[in-house]
Amino acid sequence: MATSSNIEWTEATWNPVTGCTKISEGCRHCYAATMARRLHAMGNPRYQNGFNLTLHHDLIDLPLSWKKPRRIFVNSMSDLFHNDVPLEFIQKVFTTMEKASWHTFQILTKRSDRLLELSEQLPWPPNVWQGVSVENDQVVYRIDHLRNTPARVKFLSIEPLIGPIEGLNLDGIHWAIVGGESGHGARPMNEEWVISIRNQCLNQDVAFFFKQWGGVQKHRTGRILEGRTWDDFPESINHEALSTI
Repeated sequence: MATSSNIEWTEATWNPVTGCTKISEGCRHCYAATMARRLHAMGNPRYQNGFNLTLHHDLIDLPLSWKKPRRIFVNSMSDLFHNDVPLEFIQKVFTTMEKASWHTFQILTKRSDRLLELSEQLPWPPNVWQGVSVENDQVVYRIDHLRNTPARVKFLSIEPLIGPIEGLNLDGIHWAIVGGESGHGARPMNEEWVISIRNQCLNQDVAFFFKQWGGVQKHRTGRILEGRTWDDFPESINHEALSTI
């Protein structure tokens, strides 16, 4: 269950967990839930349970077989820190990421409280980037939870951005991705919201990546912001430097 990815900020996906439950407004039009229903209807054996949370123990070691270095989005179809994922399973996933040091692993969660709770019981090698999703100003507390973890590289996925977010404290944050909602029922994203976040990132020396405007047909709206694309990565944070911290 390894796939190349069309997600602009990663190169591959790895899903040792599939399925999730909705916990905030950013989940309203969850792309993973829609995709899981489609895969279930197609008879995909990994989605026999639809979008109910499922652990795939046989996939835990999979990245060790990929010899070419990749940026890998971990659990694009779930949330590794879902309350129903046992700590022991999360620890095994982290052990694989630690062993597969030639890859870069990108983890996202909306369950920042559990991330913080478990963070001291996990290894944090420099090739693991930990992020939280922040869709509006009602969930900026997730950034504080992330900031207080031992993760070496910390990032934000501000997608879908469904409201303005001002006064961001980006201390200790290395990267921010911003994008609009896409697909059926997509809520609009104002350009002013994006520009404000972009400027806050520039002012606080945080790498900024603009993923998409979104909409019902996102291919038509593209990803140009003020005349250009914004494709920054936390490139200056290299593994060698981090290993000395």
